[in-house]
Amino acid sequence: MMNDTLWLAAIPDEGISVWRESFAPSSIAAWVSTGGSMAMQQQVLMNSLMSWFHTHVKAVFTDENPDIPAIAPTAVLWGMGPILAGSLASSVWTAWLSRHTAMQQVAGWQPVGSDNTVLSLFPDFVLPLLPEGHGLTPRARARNCALGIFTLAAVAALLSSGWNNRQLLHRVSFDIARYDRIPLDDYGPKADAVAVLRDDAALLDNYARNGVPARMSLGLYHGERLRLPVLNAIRSYIPPPPPPKPQEKIKPVPKIVRLDSMSLFDSGKSALKASSTKLLVNSLVGIKARPGWLIVVAGHTDNTGNAHLNQTLSLKRAEAVRNWMRDTGDVPESCFAVQGYGASRPIATNDTTEGRALNRRVEISLVPQADACQIPGEPSASSQDDDASQHNGE
Repeated sequence: MMNDTLWLAAIPDEGISVWRESFAPSSIAAWVSTGGSMAMQQQVLMNSLMSWFHTHVKAVFTDENPDIPAIAPTAVLWGMGPILAGSLASSVWTAWLSRHTAMQQVAGWQPVGSDNTVLSLFPDFVLPLLPEGHGLTPRARARNCALGIFTLAAVAALLSSGWNNRQLLHRVSFDIARYDRIPLDDYGPKADAVAVLRDDAALLDNYARNGVPARMSLGLYHGERLRLPVLNAIRSYIPPPPPPKPQEKIKPVPKIVRLDSMSLFDSGKSALKASSTKLLVNSLVGIKARPGWLIVVAGHTDNTGNAHLNQTLSLKRAEAVRNWMRDTGDVPESCFAVQGYGASRPIATNDTTEGRALNRRVEISLVPQADACQIPGEPSASSQDDDASQHNGE
């Protein structure tokens, strides 16, 4: 409608002032008297704009409304000037003018060739009337600071929870994989691996029963899905077989050298025959004096004759063999024990000639006995069993 911007300002206690670009504010009368007919035409349009404002705009603020309290404007500013191309016909005031004047297009309402896309700025004298922005209030700053701290704490908590859950998943998965890689027959490492899995299962059960700690919660805990794999791995464990039962030590059986009495003695005699030397030498080789072992020489007869005489004869024959071994083998007499049993311990029947011949015998045996046969220069035996084992080994 005009090439220059025109402002009318209604300020309390100051009336209505007219302001144009490059001019100072002035009254309406002064502006009309100096502007001529063009100013009068513009004032007519401005008056219609003011009337429209008071009727349709101001009433919205000042009318009584049960929901919104009345707001009385402290200052009103009207402006006319170059507008955006094509927007004149759609403005509320232009539509109001068209309804009241029945004129849709009027030459001169919009300058020819006007295509201004820059909105007019408020005049300088109006700027002090606008409310000043003081930035954020202390309460708003505190609220924003608290919100920022809370946001950072929430992000840190989520990151920490995610990291802790990732470490838990990684550790338990590694323990399961390590357990699976160990062969079943590698009992030591397999037992250590299953002990670690039992600790993992106890930890996961504790979380399931007593709740997940805050450092792993926040909706990121996924340890529940690891409980079943851990339990399955533990169930697959096969313990090592029990160790074999220790074998009972076999008590050493005395080594017995059995000599035929008829080869050593004449019938009814206890003196050794000269031909018995070879037989006695062979028996001496088989029977060796050892610390902790007693050389037992026992004489036996058949049941022919007097029992008392037979017992005395068997004892004398045993003493004769003992004396020969002592003197020939240089074995201390303390290594020997002499016994005469007569016919009390037969090994065959006395009803036959062959049986009686077997019963007439001299037996030489080694019997374990602590502190027996202490040969000078040799250490005493620590135990009978050790010496028995050594003897059996020989």
